[in-house]
Amino acid sequence: LCCCEYVDRRGQRNHLAACCCDCEELDDGCDRWLTCKSLPPGALERIADTIADRLRVPWFSGAVKINVSLVPPLVLLPVFLHVAALHFLLGLIILTSLPVVVLWYYYLTHRRKERTLFFLSLGLFSLGYMYYVFLREVVPRGHVEYSQVVALTCGLILMLAALSRAKKDPGYLPILAGNEKPSHQGLPNKSVRGSSSGLHGISGAASSRAVNGEAKGYCRMSAEQPEGVKKDWCTKCQLVRPARAGHCRLCGRCVRRLDHHCVWINSCVGEHNHQAFILALSFFMLTSVYGITLTLHTICRGRTPFVALFYCPGAYSDYSSALSFTCVWYCAIVTAGMGYILLIQLLNISYNVTEREARLALRDNTGRRLLGGLVIDTGQYNRGLLLNWGHFLSLGASPPQRSAEDIV
Repeated sequence: LCCCEYVDRRGQRNHLAACCCDCEELDDGCDRWLTCKSLPPGALERIADTIADRLRVPWFSGAVKINVSLVPPLVLLPVFLHVAALHFLLGLIILTSLPVVVLWYYYLTHRRKERTLFFLSLGLFSLGYMYYVFLREVVPRGHVEYSQVVALTCGLILMLAALSRAKKDPGYLPILAGNEKPSHQGLPNKSVRGSSSGLHGISGAASSRAVNGEAKGYCRMSAEQPEGVKKDWCTKCQLVRPARAGHCRLCGRCVRRLDHHCVWINSCVGEHNHQAFILALSFFMLTSVYGITLTLHTICRGRTPFVALFYCPGAYSDYSSALSFTCVWYCAIVTAGMGYILLIQLLNISYNVTEREARLALRDNTGRRLLGGLVIDTGQYNRGLLLNWGHFLSLGASPPQRSAEDIV
């Protein structure tokens, strides 16, 4: 293939120059729209798939497909922020509607069980663009010292390093090659300790509880194994899972000590990357609050950051100050959302409960609501604040115990 050729979704060789050819479905859809006729079922999906397949850029070994979900943040975010800086009312409307649109897109993809790079792209581009605005509009005013710029840059680098670590393997359980199914013969006639944390073994009676209960398509395995042995069986991955492991519907894999699937890193948070995830959130909070404080001290002189965030009379006196103030409010909204996520995570760690276990406990009505419902205590792994944090800080420090899938 030359740099402008590619193999399309039908398996045929195609060229970028022919991206506007063979568009009968799009033409028919436009005709029906102009004549106020309804589209046939599935027409919009087929048109969207065709456009997504033809959205490519030239590359050495053939045109590379661009993920459509990467494009909106790169294009729309700078446009919206610059428009919001034109007037106070425009800023109020845009900054209010942006979180609503992001939440709507999240629930749309979550309902369809789709993986998307939109949130990861939005997060990374927001960081880069806010840093660019800070260097271009705030630093030249002369009120930010060189050491403060270095401190902000170091915080950004540390956050990206922690985020890179959080993007790695969260603790996927190995999948059996091919269609080979595990045999359960030879297992001892007793409960097998399968907890990757090393704190608890799950007995036959305890494993029947809902803490590792499954959604539709998963069941507790009791057949094809000796009497008295009850393990957590995943029908999708065809393996026996250790305690606190769970199956992610978006990744299609079972993860050790699964907490949740985070759309902001487009990966699961599990036993191997939970610490890095908390570290990335913490560095983000510190860096973001520090950057907001420096910017407000520059454009709203003589006022504390909290007061300046709500009352800064000269913010819209010139376009540079207006853009900086708009970016500060955008950062404040994002920081508030990430701060809530970090708070929930810290509370869950303090009670040694994962997000998945809390959700299942709510579904089965087996947990206690604490602190106004911010945390759900299942009571199964809670051993006190210090021991719970000690257990979290030791995740991944030692190799996990032999689990049932290793025995098979």
